[in-house]
Amino acid sequence: MDDTITFRICGPHVAHQTIDGEAVILDLKKGHYYSLVRAGADIWNLALEGRNQLKIAQEITRRYDASPETIQKSVIEIIASLEKEGLIIRESLAKHPNEMAEYHNGPAAPKIPFEAPPLQKFTDMEELLLLDPIHEVDEAGWPSPKKEQARSD
Repeated sequence: MDDTITFRICGPHVAHQTIDGEAVILDLKKGHYYSLVRAGADIWNLALEGRNQLKIAQEITRRYDASPETIQKSVIEIIASLEKEGLIIRESLAKHPNEMAEYHNGPAAPKIPFEAPPLQKFTDMEELLLLDPIHEVDEAGWPSPKKEQARSD
């Protein structure tokens, strides 16, 4: 596990929300959406906080009941899947200088049973997502009307 690399979302075409332990991720360019539950959602959120794979694996090991090796393997697989789908990209740890800090908040809670988290991909709404004009946004976050070109009559 490379502890000098962190991750970030791959551009404004990727939207996400985590609700009740499920991370729903939309790729508005491709029209695909993805789901990560329980440990998978935690891995997603920890990656977006700027943690490297080693710190992600350590935090998941602290929260879930499985061997560190099993969790490390799952973290590597999920991160690789997210990269392959173009949802996250790698960046240097230098961009996140606080990354090396430990993130323990209070006493340890009981560990949750660990299940290897698959990245579930859905393409059944591709046409609908691609037809929706809301995903064509400018820097302000909303679609803006195209400026009319001046006529040269």
